Amino acid sequence: MSPRPHEGAPRLLPETEEQRELRTVLRDFFAGTHGSEALREQSATPRGHDERLWTRMAREIGVHGLAIPEEYGGAGFTFAELAVALEESGRVLSPAPLLPTVVLAAHVLLYSGDRSACERHLPRIADGTLTATVAGFGDGAEDRAPEVGAERGGSGWVLRGAADFVLDGAGAELLLVRARTADGPRLFACEPAPDTCVRTARRVLDGTRRQALVEFRGAPATPVGASGEVTAVLDAGRAGLAAEQVGGSAHALEDTVRFVRERTQFGRPIGSFQAVKHRLADVLVALEAGRSVSAYATACVAAASPRLPEAASAAAAVCSETFLLATAEYVQLHGGIGFTWEHPAHLYVRRARSAEVLFGTADQHRARLAGLIGLPAA
Repeated sequence: MSPRPHEGAPRLLPETEEQRELRTVLRDFFAGTHGSEALREQSATPRGHDERLWTRMAREIGVHGLAIPEEYGGAGFTFAELAVALEESGRVLSPAPLLPTVVLAAHVLLYSGDRSACERHLPRIADGTLTATVAGFGDGAEDRAPEVGAERGGSGWVLRGAADFVLDGAGAELLLVRARTADGPRLFACEPAPDTCVRTARRVLDGTRRQALVEFRGAPATPVGASGEVTAVLDAGRAGLAAEQVGGSAHALEDTVRFVRERTQFGRPIGSFQAVKHRLADVLVALEAGRSVSAYATACVAAASPRLPEAASAAAAVCSETFLLATAEYVQLHGGIGFTWEHPAHLYVRRARSAEVLFGTADQHRARLAGLIGLPAA
């Protein structure tokens, strides 16, 4: 019997030469622009990130358009190339809104099948002149009815209601909103105006990833596509977040290994003690598992595989726990300095904790995965 073709597109799993070159370019770029102090400065700006660097990423490296087709102004690559950029941005905790704009919003447009909306918005996302985000998608439970409602007004559709903890919600120039209608959920594009869309920044654990309460008070909106289906978009988001988490975990491990080689106790590097070796080995094993499951989820997005839901939930569960473990050891094995405000370890802990619940918790994803593969509920 010949083996059944693998539905996860295994040809997309190994890193290509182009992807390795992209990784090198991005690592050099981020190393020169996202040091610990620079990161704090960028996060403290009114927009929450350096807008000049956002433009440079789009125009010099082409990050924003990697997974956008050429017909819409992108480079025409796949999600596999975009995942490289997300992993490298995760290594430095880049505050740039790549996840909401380039992953979530761009894929809402691509998956909608609405050529008019794609032609209007995707070229501006690709060239870095438009930031966008999604609202009303819930906290990972895509079957939940949206809290925002849409109704026909005198001159078209308007939105009413509120969506909370919207990624980059206070600054994004385009909101792609899932809203209730008389015929069921639908997607809408809204260019927010202060008189009809009130946006209030939330105080959140992770200052490098801003979130906001968005209140729609008769905000004009344009329908996007014919469906309110968002599962594929959220799964792409989960795959993108997993790539970020792998990057952050890798940084935490590498920086900790460097430190334990240099820090001495009782006349020898603390990294030579067996207990420290065991703890770092546990992080390495978890990181390699995270890399594997993240690569599979990425390949499933790139190939539009029917196995994406399972792959995305597996990646969400594994990579969240890997990042939590790596950052915990990042703090602990740096000793007293790891607990200080000045050291960057706490920034990685904050990102790990906030990312853990962004598109559903690890327990929620295990339950979802069990249902997808036909296991009985506990």
